[in-house]
Amino acid sequence: STLRSLRLQREKLEWEERQRAASRQWASHRYHPTARSLLSLPKPTRHLEYCRDPALHNALYTGDLPRIQSIFKDKITSNLIVETQVEELEWSADQGLWVLIAQKKHTSPLRITAARGYQDCVKHLLLKGADVNAVTGGKAALHDSCANHHEECTRLVLRYGANANILSEEGLAPLHLCTTQETLPCAQLLLEYGALVNQKSRDGHASPLHVASRHGLEDHVKLYLSYGANIAHRNQEGETALNTACASADKPEEAGRYYQVVKQLLDSGANVQIAGRKNHTPLHNACSNCHIGIVELLLQHGAE
Repeated sequence: STLRSLRLQREKLEWEERQRAASRQWASHRYHPTARSLLSLPKPTRHLEYCRDPALHNALYTGDLPRIQSIFKDKITSNLIVETQVEELEWSADQGLWVLIAQKKHTSPLRITAARGYQDCVKHLLLKGADVNAVTGGKAALHDSCANHHEECTRLVLRYGANANILSEEGLAPLHLCTTQETLPCAQLLLEYGALVNQKSRDGHASPLHVASRHGLEDHVKLYLSYGANIAHRNQEGETALNTACASADKPEEAGRYYQVVKQLLDSGANVQIAGRKNHTPLHNACSNCHIGIVELLLQHGAE
């Protein structure tokens, strides 16, 4: 039934393309050449195909390669938009209570498989013409593979032409989604394939160095600094990576990681006196978190 559904969708798309071609041919015969030159006929656009078949969804989410190979045989099927429906709690002012609202979610076969590390499935879809830079449901496949620290899938989509600086609908590049220690190999790959180490997020103006500092990722910080990260860059709140690291060191069990991040930043020349928009310096932030080790380190580097 899944294959039959896909065949019908493909036949419908081909029929629509023939209709558009016939319309263009009819228009070219109807109008005088001089008049036609003044017209700007719209270019045909690819009709987006949606798939709501649970059997197809199951094949993608479980990484069923034989099933995927039997379904996704060409460019059209490999670029289907997968639509799912989930129920989310939303506050209803009229009813005065929380209610479940059905919400449609969109993604793509490539995104689903890349997010789960199904390398063979990703490769099959790419070979069949999946658009490696399609932003479906807010993100591209590269965002998902990096966020979920799937190194081989990240390497694969980059080799097939994924844009290492592609932005999600939220304005985040793949490097901004490298937020755990396990994502270090993905961050390395992104930089090797041309990711901008100082790229700012659209809304918060955070650089990858800010992100790594906020999460206490000392190896990421070292990597970004080796690629020329701007240690003086300020985010939308006017904070540098040093401010961010000192403000984020609020858990005693993670104190060691943040201490090493702060030390790296200071050793690389970070300005210990810079305050953000709230006039909080790194020392203010470290004191508010009762992090005596970082406080001592900042004082040793001239903090007032």
